[in-house]
Amino acid sequence: MAHYALLDSNNIVTQVIKGNDESSDTDWEVYYGNFHGCTVKRTSYNTFGNVHAGGGTPFRKNFAGIGYTYDSTKDAFIAPRPSDTEEITWTLNNTTCLWESSEK
Repeated sequence: MAHYALLDSNNIVTQVIKGNDESSDTDWEVYYGNFHGCTVKRTSYNTFGNVHAGGGTPFRKNFAGIGYTYDSTKDAFIAPRPSDTEEITWTLNNTTCLWESSEK
């Protein structure tokens, strides 16, 4: 079973669905995109911070969630940026595509 992220016109994830594995000749991203009328990208439940939990190859840096952005340049799903506070600012780590905090 594979997971697919449905994207709006701004590449924001609106839904994550379960679907067929891409082991067949069918391009399931295209199939589900046509079915739902939007862009669809496969996402890996086992990938977080550009590391695969099972020791396999990480896929698109992070498992997609609703509100995440798909960055086509990085081929990555990125969580919404946390809000800065008076004490903390957030910076995107380009390797993991996770937000890292630092003190101001």
